[in-house]
Amino acid sequence: MTNSAPTDLGASSSKVWLITGASSGFGRALAEVALARGDHVLATARRLDQLAALAQAFPATCRTLEFDVTDRAAAKATIAAAHAAFGRIDVVVCNAGSALLGATEALDDDALQRNLEVNFLGPLRVIRAALPGLRAQRAGRIIVVSAAAAIANYPGFAGY
Repeated sequence: MTNSAPTDLGASSSKVWLITGASSGFGRALAEVALARGDHVLATARRLDQLAALAQAFPATCRTLEFDVTDRAAAKATIAAAHAAFGRIDVVVCNAGSALLGATEALDDDALQRNLEVNFLGPLRVIRAALPGLRAQRAGRIIVVSAAAAIANYPGFAGY
């Protein structure tokens, strides 16, 4: 984790965010907005170098951590890192995801398994790891970012 010194939030009204998939797209934009408004963010991505500019832009309030949601053991460690850095988590954003396009008969089992790990089991593990802390503090939010294909499917989205 970069910038690992704990931050004393004291009586601050700022929120603490844990955001998976913060290297680009919606996760990155959400991290930037939260940081710009004075909140604290543990931004995660599979490649730590993709978060360097974010940490440099907000050195007092942003921590970064390499985290692949398919790593079964890493969710608990990631939640623990957020608590170590900021003392709590107020908002958990499960944003990491991947797309899998193709017809049912064309998708191989390994690709389907990877899709399931990234888009379903990964967020589930993060939520399960975060819930004890959220319950203990009797507050918090969980946001899961998903694709429209998970609700209403289209041709070529058989993996959803």
